[in-house]
Amino acid sequence: MNRRNRLLPATIAFATVTALLVSSCSSSGSEDDQDPADGTPSNSPAATAPSTPGDGSATPGTPSAPGTTSAPGTPGTTTAPGTPGTTTPPGSTAQPPAGARWQPTPGLAWQWQLGGTVDQSVDVPVYDIDGFENDASVVAALHAKGRKVICYINAGSWEDFRPDSTAFAKALQGSDTGWKGEKWFDIRKLDQLKPLMAARFDMCRSKGFDAIEPDTIEAYNQNSGFPLTPDDQLAYNRMLAKLAHDRGLAIGLKNDLDQIPALLPDFDFAVNEECSQFDECDRVAPFVKAGKAVFHVEYKLDTDQFCAKTKALGFSSMQKKLDLNAWRKPC
Repeated sequence: MNRRNRLLPATIAFATVTALLVSSCSSSGSEDDQDPADGTPSNSPAATAPSTPGDGSATPGTPSAPGTTSAPGTPGTTTAPGTPGTTTPPGSTAQPPAGARWQPTPGLAWQWQLGGTVDQSVDVPVYDIDGFENDASVVAALHAKGRKVICYINAGSWEDFRPDSTAFAKALQGSDTGWKGEKWFDIRKLDQLKPLMAARFDMCRSKGFDAIEPDTIEAYNQNSGFPLTPDDQLAYNRMLAKLAHDRGLAIGLKNDLDQIPALLPDFDFAVNEECSQFDECDRVAPFVKAGKAVFHVEYKLDTDQFCAKTKALGFSSMQKKLDLNAWRKPC
């Protein structure tokens, strides 16, 4: 099954890492939206997904993402019930008020674009875009249109093209993930990875994002180069969830189907690739039953091959190209 990865080592001072992250600037360059979806991996920092110019094929959205939650007094949002209070980790910036976390509900239409300049014309309530390659002005512009914005970050593998790549020690880097310039993290090293991930999450928050999509967070069942166990992955993923929640950010569980029963309480939504192709969508359904959105894409199947079932399950589904440019074909 297609699984994307992202990784990082940890040795540089935390303050230095934070500065690197926050200074990351917006990406540029456009993708050819008419390229065939041939399943060829792209070297884009994206995680896997095509793009859609707002050409009428986009699913109509609502200006303020129906059924979402956010900080009290935030236009178009409500406070997430029962959200625990948060604390400010060392090195982080202003802390959002308790109960401010966005809680995406099932059925929200979304756009996932990790390659090229973000096409802001797609009329959907949720965007998922690269956290490094887009600056605060892009997030602010989407917010002005009533969109919620998810920050894509590779949390499970090192990428040689990221501005903070030198912050990750060689000892943290394992086997190649199968994507150019990427190596699996040794997720057992929580003490080294935690400040580096915190710096990345601080970057997302400083740019105004509402949530985190952490990629490649199932290294335990991959050829990572380390003797990782399911418990190692649970500990790491829960650490990521807490880092996000401490910053008032929602966080999604990316794939990792085997651990959904254990991690469902810790994550606010799911991001899934190709559950229909591999007949696994029922395994992701517990998120919807818990009132949490499932943002789902297929790459090789056409919409008439999966939409009927995934819509019945309450998923937010669409077909994308593997390079995750703007093209999209929603259910």
